[in-house]
Amino acid sequence: MKHTLSVLVEDESGVLSRISGLFARRGFNIDSLAVGPAEKQGISRITMSVRGDNRTIEQLIKQLHKLINIIEVKNVTNLPCIERELVLFKVSISNDSRSYLLEIANIFRAKVVDISYQSLTLEVTGDAGKIFAIKQLLSNYNILQIARTGKIALVRDSKVNTEFLKQSFSYYSTSI
Repeated sequence: MKHTLSVLVEDESGVLSRISGLFARRGFNIDSLAVGPAEKQGISRITMSVRGDNRTIEQLIKQLHKLINIIEVKNVTNLPCIERELVLFKVSISNDSRSYLLEIANIFRAKVVDISYQSLTLEVTGDAGKIFAIKQLLSNYNILQIARTGKIALVRDSKVNTEFLKQSFSYYSTSI
């Protein structure tokens, strides 16, 4: 199972190296990683996607707590969260495909950030499902390059789980 960990750390050199070293020693691969400044100066938030069962992830979290410069480690996998990723797609275009690609961009609310006679670069922000869906459509064209950030996530204070709502809505719409 894929887990999302949110880690607050002191913004000191070597913190990320110690974390990745811990993962490497334990034989874990980090599926995605995003690091940036948090709400307080001198603090950074690291968001990681890691595969493992619940017991293994609990052990990993305990090991993370033992590292210096770690302030807080939270497994937000089953908490109501806002999750986003950013992807840049550079796609080869022709006169025939240009309007189709612009229509796809419009439907997915993607931004056209660069265009030439040979290529179109789209910026797409959203959850993993949206990223997957647009990538599937764009794969019918010649994707020249992809650059993708890691997932970032914040826990919802409203406690509303939009994934649950999506599943409930799809249940009701298919049973009507």
